[in-house]
Formats: sequence, structure tokens, C-alpha cells
Amino acid sequence: MAAVDIDIPVDTDPQILNPEDLEREAEGFKEQGNAFYSQKDYSEAFNFYTKAIDASPKTASYYGNRAATLMMLFRFREALEDSQQAVRLDDCFMKGHLREGKCHLLLGNAMAANRCFQKVLELEPSNREALQENKTASTLLEYERMADFGFEKRDFRKVVYCMDRALAVASACHRFKILKLSVWLCWDAIQKPSLSQVISCEWMPRTQTHSTSEACALRMAPDHEKARLACRNAKALKAKKDEGNQAFKNCSYDAAYKLYTEALTIDPNNIKTNAKLYCNRATAGAKLRKLNEAIEDCTSAIKLDDTYIKAYLRRAQCYMNTEQYEEAVRDYEKVYQTEKTSEHKHMLKTAQLELKKSKRKDYYKVLGVGKNATEDEIKKAYRKRALMHHPDRHSAATQEVQKEEEKKFKEVGEAFTVLSDPKKKIRYDSGHDLEDEGSCDGGDFDANNIFRAFFGGHGGGGGGGGGGGGGYSFDSSPDSGPGNFFFQFG
Repeated sequence: MAAVDIDIPVDTDPQILNPEDLEREAEGFKEQGNAFYSQKDYSEAFNFYTKAIDASPKTASYYGNRAATLMMLFRFREALEDSQQAVRLDDCFMKGHLREGKCHLLLGNAMAANRCFQKVLELEPSNREALQENKTASTLLEYERMADFGFEKRDFRKVVYCMDRALAVASACHRFKILKLSVWLCWDAIQKPSLSQVISCEWMPRTQTHSTSEACALRMAPDHEKARLACRNAKALKAKKDEGNQAFKNCSYDAAYKLYTEALTIDPNNIKTNAKLYCNRATAGAKLRKLNEAIEDCTSAIKLDDTYIKAYLRRAQCYMNTEQYEEAVRDYEKVYQTEKTSEHKHMLKTAQLELKKSKRKDYYKVLGVGKNATEDEIKKAYRKRALMHHPDRHSAATQEVQKEEEKKFKEVGEAFTVLSDPKKKIRYDSGHDLEDEGSCDGGDFDANNIFRAFFGGHGGGGGGGGGGGGGYSFDSSPDSGPGNFFFQFG
């Protein structure tokens, strides 16, 4: 049977949607993308925003939406391209400029980010987000500058510190990661676990071995031979520090002090370890009663690391031991603000109490006894000081000397009144100022009455520098005993 040719009309022109239909279709895709975005299904959101762009490639906001989705997928370079396309289509698209600036920040390009945020501020000078992000970009630039300076000075701790701060803003910056890893060994190669952790987190598969990671870090360093040299220096520093620690544990404080001093000469740029060495030497110095030197060492440690709590605590204790209570309170306040523990609070309260007590008259010093003096020691001290400063003994002296000695005589009596009375002594030791409270005024205490009661005398004497009464007398003869005076009962 012969084939029959049948003419079938062919529609050679596919249906072409008019612009309005395309816009409606694109808007529908965008709405679907928005729905997936709000559900945090960013992959599907990306697909629908792409369809919206295909339907309407000249709409800036669609590129902006897809850029936001790409950022959530951590595809920052693609997000940057979409953001740039958005502002090319609409130079007044503020969200586009903001998003482009954020992408530049995440990728570590602070200057480009600044330009984007400045453009937003030209469009809307009070835009808070742009103002804040602009400050962030300026801060990032400053961290870059500080890191470069630190690298030149071999201050590797500062470089790592700056890169840590920079990466907190520019988490996708490959350049910052390389710089950080390049100096990690140089800064403190002895911290192997930390190095391995950083490398594995930022660069390596989790199956990578430690030795391979270290080798990779050295290869990535601009000058890995110097990194190896710094590593050897760091190891030598650690070895000397460990020697000092062992000597300290053996109570060989002189040896520990010398070893810490030697360690401090090995690598001045190893800031973190040197801060610990200064603090360790301060601890050894305190054991050797080199308190002023210990304070200086703690201060050096704090200059290297102003977050070093142990250095503040050690310095505060040295201040307490040298009766520099205001300085001790400042250090304990710093510690307590940083770590609000009950122990630190107790230390602060103790220092504040000692500071308060130091502002009163020190009755222990007046009598020349220690704060743990016994009742018998207090009596002996009073006997000695009262006879030494009694006005009758200085009756032949100038008026100025007589007034000064009479003042001291009264202070001795006042001190004895407080320290010989258990109740008053307890109040005094707990920080009360008995003089301000009136416990040592007028009828409560009289220096001459205390003197007579103590020595069992009956006469007057004293008080105004006059001659002794019937109870006691003083003589300047060489044979009169210690201090060229004698005491006799009436």
C-alpha cells in the first residue's frame, strides 16, 4: 500500500509570553522563593529565585534575593556577583549596596566594603545598618594594619590576635587564614594541639594526621625556614621554663628565679610565654621576699597580656604584703570584674578592710608591736613607750619638743586603752575607727590616769610637762638607768 503524504500544519512559532505575563510568572517564582527562604530551605529558594531571574533578568531585586540566599549557603563570591549585578541594574538599590558591602567584608576586602556603605549613606545618611557596617569595615582595616606591623616586628601573638578578630568579621577570607597559619608556629610552636586543631578546622580533612598538618602549615608559610627556627626557639624557651618550674616545685627559689631570668632572654617576641615567665619569676621573688621586684615583674606580665588574671592576683598579694592597700584594691577589683567568684570577692573585701584600717591611727605601730602581739607584749610595750614619752622626762626640752612628746604620750595611752581591752581590741581589729566613734574621748580615757593606774602611782605629774608629783619622778643623771630616767613609787 502506497504511503500517503499527509500535510500536518506545524506551529513553527512557539507561544511567546508578553512582558506582563513574564513579570507575573517571575513574581510567582519570587514568591515561591521567599516561602522557601522563610522555611530556611535555601537550596530550593535559590532555584526559584534563579527561575525568577530567567523570566525577568532586568529586575534588580531578584538578584538581591538570590544573593541573600547564596550568603546563607556560604557561597559568598557568587553572592557578591549577584549583588553587583543588582546595583548595576539599579544604582539606587540600597539593599543591593548593603549586601555587596557585606560580601566584601566576609571576603576580607574592607576598602571595597567601605565604598559600598558610603554609597548607602549618600542615598540615606541616617541608615543605621550602613553606619554600623562602615565602622566594622574600618575596624577590619585597622586589624589588617596591626597584623602587618606585628608581622614586621615578629610579634606573632599580635598577628594571630588580629587575624582572629579579623576572621570573626571576614570568616571567608582565604588570605587571613593563610596569614594566621603562617605565623602560628612562629608565635608559639609548643602549642601543638592548638595548631593541629586550627589547621584541621580551617583547612584539612578530619582524617589528616598531626604531622601532615604541621608540614602543610610550614609549606603555606611565606618563609617556613624561619618558622622552623622560631619553633626551635619556642621549644628551647619551654624547656628552660620547665626547668624553672621544677626548681620552684623543689623549693629551690633562688634557682627558679635565675632560670626564669635566663628564659626571658631567649625570645623577646614570644609574648604569651614571656608573660607567664614574668609572673612565675614574681612568684619566686615573693618567696625570696623580693616584693618590689615581684611587683615589677607582675606589671611586666600585665603589659604583655592585660587579661592575665594570675598576674593581677600575684601583684595584689605583693601590694598587700607591702601595705600598699589602694593598689591592692584596684587589682582585686579588676580580677573580680573579670571573674566574679566567691574567692575573688573575699580577697577584694579583705583588701578593702585593710585599706580602711590603714586610714586610722595604727595603735600597733604606736606601741611598736605586731598585730598578733600577746597581752603581756602589749603591756611591756606600753611600759617602755609611756616612760619614753612621759612629759616629765622632757621638762627641760624646748616647748616644741615638749608638745610633740606629750602628743606621743597621749597616743601611747590611747593605744594601750584599746589594745588592752578585749572588746575594744576586737572592734579595732575588725576595722572600726574607735577614735571617730568616740570610744577614746574625754572621760573614757586620760593618758595620765592610765599611767598612774598602770604603775600604781598616787601622784599627779605629767600632762603639762610640769614636775613629777608624789608618785614618780625623772632624773637626767647618768646613773639613773636606761634612757637616763628612773621611776619611783611614792
